[in-house]
Amino acid sequence: MSQSNYKLIYFNARGRAEHIRFIFAYAGVDYQDERIPREKWSELKKQMPFGMVPVLEIDGKKIDQSNAIARHLAQKFGLTGKDEMEALQCDALVDTLGDLKQVLWQLRTETDPIKKEERKAKLMRETIPFYLSKFEKIVAENNGFSVGDSITWCDFVFAVSLENFEAIFGKSSLDYYPGLKALKNKIYALPSIAEWVTKRPHTES
Repeated sequence: MSQSNYKLIYFNARGRAEHIRFIFAYAGVDYQDERIPREKWSELKKQMPFGMVPVLEIDGKKIDQSNAIARHLAQKFGLTGKDEMEALQCDALVDTLGDLKQVLWQLRTETDPIKKEERKAKLMRETIPFYLSKFEKIVAENNGFSVGDSITWCDFVFAVSLENFEAIFGKSSLDYYPGLKALKNKIYALPSIAEWVTKRPHTES
């Protein structure tokens, strides 16, 4: 059976597409990494299924939603865990991490300086410790992985998210969560991921 032709369409950013790029890198699968210039987005937006990216073209068929794309590729390349329960745990953790990322996005997009500081204080005092302490416990129970005892696509989602977390809150922000920090470092040390990180375009986010 011939391999599908893939084209990943997103902005010149890590954002919501980087864990998909990690899956391709780890699986050793070629794809076209199409990065849309911001000035062309209004024109190209109409060509996307729901006017959003990332979009993955599979043999010319456009599919949207970043985690649906990642889940499909993970299933195809054997990255959903050893059984249905581990696959379910991957889905649950990715969605839970998405809840936290939504709160962080609200902080990043807050324009009122006073409200922004209030949001940040609450995040640092309550929200972030709540989530990260639970994630830390899960990683400890799984011998350094997010699910099971081997690499899944969930680990890539965590690694990329933790890189962004450090970018927002500083390199020392994960010092209280050594398991999560070790997971991130382990994923970035994988030869295929390290090679991708070395050659990927430098972006702020």
